[in-house]
Amino acid sequence: MENRYIWQVALRQSAADLNCDVEDLLAGENRVILSAANSGARKYLRLPQACHLVSYGTNIVAAVRKDVKPAVEKYLQGCSAAHGFETPGIHVLDRLLEPFGLQTGFMAEYFLPDVEKVRALPCTYEMRRLQQVDFAGLYLPQWSNALCADRRHLDVLGMGAYDGDMLVGLAACSADGEDMWQIGVDVLPGYRRQGIASALTSRLTLEIIKCGKVPFYCAAWCNVASGRNAVRCGFRPAWVELSAGKIIR
Repeated sequence: MENRYIWQVALRQSAADLNCDVEDLLAGENRVILSAANSGARKYLRLPQACHLVSYGTNIVAAVRKDVKPAVEKYLQGCSAAHGFETPGIHVLDRLLEPFGLQTGFMAEYFLPDVEKVRALPCTYEMRRLQQVDFAGLYLPQWSNALCADRRHLDVLGMGAYDGDMLVGLAACSADGEDMWQIGVDVLPGYRRQGIASALTSRLTLEIIKCGKVPFYCAAWCNVASGRNAVRCGFRPAWVELSAGKIIR
């Protein structure tokens, strides 16, 4: 698997999520598209979306509801990819969306692997490859980043770190798209800062690639530890997303 192929797969996936063309994501100017259901979109997305912004660094593409399109177009006029996802700009977007009962909420940065940098990192604990059948008793709060109880059918592959018979760290991936599997990782508090998260993430990344799928990793911008883990495991920033939902009072 080559880096160019990985980026092409990611761009195609984002285009399906946004109901746009790949060319829209690479255009020199911002684009506003009407959101619509798409069979190729990530399986957990609730489509159509009210307002969803994505940038791969060159421009911003917004998939929106028809009634909010003028407001989002106004926001994106002269708005650069570098500043459209930060304050004070987001406050402006919130004011434009407020009449529709919407406010910005979900924000995250997404990472893709650099195949020239991904390698299995060491771990002092036993590592085990886990499959879907092994997750049955693991839908617990301590593994809520690695596994999703609401979408159990998408959790397909994992790597566990064991201290004796006790699971102390878990990285798992969900088959969110036909060609892309998302990685999540958890480590028990008493076992953190020992390199377990990076060992699990790096090895699961390699396992996903062996399956012919593109691994991707998501972290909130404020989650510095998670972002560092991604970089340590050979990932690099690829795109950012910002979504709006109902106003929370």
